[in-house]
Amino acid sequence: MAVLPENTCLSQETGRRGNAHSRPAIAEPTAPTPESADPQELLQQYTQLRERFDRTTNALASAAHDLRTPLAILNGYVELLQSEKLGTLNERQREVLGDMQASGKRLEQFIQDFLTFSALETGGLRMHFEPGNVNDCLSEVCRLWSNRFQAKGLALYFLANDKLPSFPLDTPKLERVISNLLENSYKFTPPGGTVWLHAEPHMWERRATTQSSGSGERRRQSVSQPNAVKVSVSDTGPGIPAEFHLEVFDDFFRLPGTEAHEGMGLGLAIARRLVQGMTGKIWVESDPGAGCKFSFLIPYKPVPAKPVPAKPAAASAPSKGKNR
Repeated sequence: MAVLPENTCLSQETGRRGNAHSRPAIAEPTAPTPESADPQELLQQYTQLRERFDRTTNALASAAHDLRTPLAILNGYVELLQSEKLGTLNERQREVLGDMQASGKRLEQFIQDFLTFSALETGGLRMHFEPGNVNDCLSEVCRLWSNRFQAKGLALYFLANDKLPSFPLDTPKLERVISNLLENSYKFTPPGGTVWLHAEPHMWERRATTQSSGSGERRRQSVSQPNAVKVSVSDTGPGIPAEFHLEVFDDFFRLPGTEAHEGMGLGLAIARRLVQGMTGKIWVESDPGAGCKFSFLIPYKPVPAKPVPAKPAAASAPSKGKNR
């Protein structure tokens, strides 16, 4: 709604029409502000919205899970045909079956991404920390991605860092984070580009709430030796404008102009949630036309997760249209 500044001049004709047909001003209804709204009502509305969101997420996750069995059957038949146990194939048939297999794998990845997102959103995915080595994780992920990078004409570089110690980590989830970052570089880096994977010890001055003061002030903890590992994935892609450096980690977010690329916009969102589950942090450094550098930190000693507070109970007032 446009607002006229105080020094805006109206024409005399407009003023005469306004005087000739002057009517009493009728106040338009305004939306209730947080100050005027009933806290109990706000709590009830929040609870209803949260419950509706949880039901929707669980329903979609259930549907995605139900798709896995028929998809696995289809992929199995494709592999059976490709083996030529049911008959010899010509070149055109092999090409069609190859396209079917690639499409099936993409759909399988979409389903897995959504199931992972649903588990993270509803708190159904827990971290399991065991002593491990980051170099082993990086090497394994690079091995899995090397053929796809070569097929697209991309160079992937990784050199193990002997200075990294073994420490408690969730290996499968860490590999998922690295894989999602590599997949992002793979999709947006043009053929002939380069992707670097690097890990190094890092001194992370984390903020902690001071116990002495009752204000809950958060201050940096000084450290004298590395207490975390920093993993970075750099590429020579198109880069990301600064105004989207935070939004790229949002759920289902896709950069303007990238709609043609496959995906649901969950890869970086899942990476962010997994890193946060390992009590770490993730960010991106990039300029348009200068590539991207995604980095994340994971502490050597995972911070114990705080207990999740229980959801607020619904208000005692009767709700309208609420189905459980």
